[in-house]
Amino acid sequence: MKRRAENVIDRRGILKTSAAVLGGALLKDDSVEATAQNINTHSGPSRLKITDLRVAVVTSAPMTCPIIRIDTNQGVYGLGEVRDGASPSYALMLKSRLLGESPVNVDRLFRKIRQFGGQARQAGGVCAVEMALWDIAGKVYNISVYQMRGGKFRGPHPHLRGHH
Repeated sequence: MKRRAENVIDRRGILKTSAAVLGGALLKDDSVEATAQNINTHSGPSRLKITDLRVAVVTSAPMTCPIIRIDTNQGVYGLGEVRDGASPSYALMLKSRLLGESPVNVDRLFRKIRQFGGQARQAGGVCAVEMALWDIAGKVYNISVYQMRGGKFRGPHPHLRGHH
């Protein structure tokens, strides 16, 4: 029993010494900001929550292009384009369904909002939200979206399947 207590004390001593050495090393650095730049502030995907959804309209492009921005509680944001001439109001009406949700649960959120899409122009809002969610997930996990979706693949065009 006494031996266990010694091991615990030894472990604690080691941890205290390690922390002191690490802390001293950080203090010796001329710039604590330089060290802070290497810290991944997006390391808590399970605690990531959607806090806002906004729209900006780009007018100086060849055509008007509404872009949505989904913000999170960890400062990560995602961008998505409202496609096919749809009104950005279709994306904004989804805001109340997204606030407080985890943006990395892309499929679950897409299933929650897809009923507001359909074949008409209102689908542009749902597509914009999905793009922005994938953008956030890619940033948080530090991987490109095409890799999350299965990697590079160049197969037949979906409309040409079954036609040779």
